[in-house]
Amino acid sequence: MGTLIYGPAAKSISIDDRDLAHLQAVILAKLRRGESFSFSWEKSADFGSGHNTVWVHPQMYFEFNYYGSKRIPLNREWIERLMVRANSAGGLELIPEKAVTIQ
Repeated sequence: MGTLIYGPAAKSISIDDRDLAHLQAVILAKLRRGESFSFSWEKSADFGSGHNTVWVHPQMYFEFNYYGSKRIPLNREWIERLMVRANSAGGLELIPEKAVTIQ
């Protein structure tokens, strides 16, 4: 289980390493282009129900911490689906990876 640390208050968000690697690819691509967007995720069952949303923009501090030490192979199809979400009015939302071949 990795963490995404966001913003000046260093809010820590626990996210599975595989999910985090794919979110990192999308978030960094958007930030390299100077694009702002919202990012939403479901709360863990340990913290009750509901979801959280943050506003992401290029001047915000981000840190991606992984529990494991190995590079995670990325699924390009999943990244493309996440990027479509990030480019929509609803913003980036962590959606589950479907059973597709890792490219």
